[in-house]
Amino acid sequence: MRKLIAIAQVSLDGVMQGPGGPDEDRSNGFSHGGWAMPFVDDDLKRIIDRVMGREFDLLLGRRTYEIWESYWPKQHDTVGKAFARATKFVVTNTLDELGWGPSKRISGDVGAELRRLKESNGPELHCWGSSQLLQALNVSGLVDEYQLWTFPVVLGKGKRLFESSAAPRGFTLAESHVTTGGVVTATYRPGADLRKEVPV
Repeated sequence: MRKLIAIAQVSLDGVMQGPGGPDEDRSNGFSHGGWAMPFVDDDLKRIIDRVMGREFDLLLGRRTYEIWESYWPKQHDTVGKAFARATKFVVTNTLDELGWGPSKRISGDVGAELRRLKESNGPELHCWGSSQLLQALNVSGLVDEYQLWTFPVVLGKGKRLFESSAAPRGFTLAESHVTTGGVVTATYRPGADLRKEVPV
């Protein structure tokens, strides 16, 4: 069975939209793209290299796949090479052809397909960005682990890691580190469902 890991760069107020560049995601008038980059130092790069050194496949939403398809195949650094060799599972009802291989389309009953994917043999599934897909994963409880990189910046608006549809839930901290630039990297695993009645 595969472990599904959500990896997200978030601001102090929980925004995950457009961390990498000004034009990465301008939807809903978002104008703060690239907010994470000033904090990427050698310490954080070592953490990124460690993540990239693991064997994994990618689970991506359609929009993130399209953004990445135009950028990562041209990059030949550690990240670019890791993404190139990973199988990209893309959740989409609109894209018929996936040009950035190896890629596989997931459509139809997405929840059932993702459960089957998790039950299959293979490496970890890493879900980067993909905020709309991530909301559905949060609600369905399919995420086994959250690797969050929290940057010391407040953005005020933008797509958030946990929107109002998220179920109340506790988490267990498995690992944490603070980079020299002030980025808190933390691994959380889902804990108790807070909607369930707690015995007195």
